[in-house]
Amino acid sequence: MEMSPVLAPHGPAEQFAAGRRAAAAALAAAGSTERTVPRARDGRPLFPQGFAGSISHTGRLAVAAVVPGAEAVGVDIEPTPITPRMAAFLLREQERRLLLAPIGSYTARDLFAAKEAAFKAMNCIRTLGEFLFWQIDLGQSDGALIATYRGESVPLWIRSEADLSFAVAIRR
Repeated sequence: MEMSPVLAPHGPAEQFAAGRRAAAAALAAAGSTERTVPRARDGRPLFPQGFAGSISHTGRLAVAAVVPGAEAVGVDIEPTPITPRMAAFLLREQERRLLLAPIGSYTARDLFAAKEAAFKAMNCIRTLGEFLFWQIDLGQSDGALIATYRGESVPLWIRSEADLSFAVAIRR
């Protein structure tokens, strides 16, 4: 995983460029000789053969994760706190009850980032059809966070700081 700051004036062009810089650095760290990540017609980044990757950005920071040999990778960063009303829409009642503090160890922003990352990693599975990220179920298995949709699952890793939540999903 690599990060790149978004340069002023922090607009869409600067965010795109920062994402591609982060992706090039992540590819280099993963051992790829190819560092260019073009954009597919639908906007998704096209990583080189044998290197699954994902890019996410805010107005100030871009991140990219690359995993050689993985089927798919999803990454998301979220700086915006999730209100209780938004959490009620985005998270199922069981997710709120078991995963959010005080019982669970996650914030609503963490779980939002987790669903976004899982969606990116699972969206490549053509048998799942079209779906929306909030339809993914989050749960725990042996202390690990797992995202599930229509019988398919992907593990998640979350890192949370005071002003940012970061999530990665890797489908092997």
